[in-house]
Amino acid sequence: MSGNVGSVTRDRYDELVKLGRDWVATMSSAQWRLGDAALEIEPMRSYGGANPSGKDDLFTVSEAIRMFAEDVGLAYTTVRSYRWVSSRWPKERRRADVSHTIHKVLASIPDEQERFEAVNNPPPNPRGGPPRWTHDSAKRVVGWKVDSPESVQEKVEAIHDLAADDAVAAVVTTDFLRRPAIASKAMADDTARHAVNEAQFDRFRQQAQFVHQEAAPQLQRMEHSAQFMDLVAACAQFVATAGRIVPNLRGEHYDDGERETIGRGLSRVRAAADWIANAVTRGEVDLDEQLEKLLKGSGE
Repeated sequence: MSGNVGSVTRDRYDELVKLGRDWVATMSSAQWRLGDAALEIEPMRSYGGANPSGKDDLFTVSEAIRMFAEDVGLAYTTVRSYRWVSSRWPKERRRADVSHTIHKVLASIPDEQERFEAVNNPPPNPRGGPPRWTHDSAKRVVGWKVDSPESVQEKVEAIHDLAADDAVAAVVTTDFLRRPAIASKAMADDTARHAVNEAQFDRFRQQAQFVHQEAAPQLQRMEHSAQFMDLVAACAQFVATAGRIVPNLRGEHYDDGERETIGRGLSRVRAAADWIANAVTRGEVDLDEQLEKLLKGSGE
């Protein structure tokens, strides 16, 4: 294969890969030795150990490993990790052509036999060539999240991790929905479509509530104006009706019963007129018992 890899030629890259593998092997050897030494100082034990209180030991496990880490110039957590990996891989089960890092990932496989078989069966090399373990391929075996997602599911999980914050997720979702093909697929999902519809309804309700609050003074003025016009119209209608009827009464003769009926009606008209006057001038709209009877036609 011709061309550069990064800033070096392909030949130089292949040479550096060979050297790098030697360096990794050397580094892995040192990691194994440090882990074995820590394991010799403090063998793995069941939870609590033979002396769970630690009172009969000069040092507890953590104290001994911490002291060893400090004396060799490493972090306590690093040495503790090396010790655990060594405990998971007996020397005869370790692969010299597989890095300590890969062994550490595969050490998470609970079943011992499955773990030993896994390290001997590396997956296909994604760039061709003989099967070879990579950090991500080992993570896939144990179900961990990979550094460089390849499958659709891995990429989806990576996006979910990056968009865990609601503010970020909102921006990403908006950007995606601007792509017609994605919007179409999203709306084909019943749950997604229902969520969008609910959000639209919520937004509409919020906007309607805001408009109502903002427009309340204007609406009140409009309602006041409508009531004012109704009162004016009612008075004008009564006067117009009277103006149409009364001139035609010339020459009409009514008996006592008819005059009494009209009198009661006029009393109701006067009572209603007084009621309107009190409401307009004093703001009093409640009916007293006598007025209520009069307006209903049961009073005198």
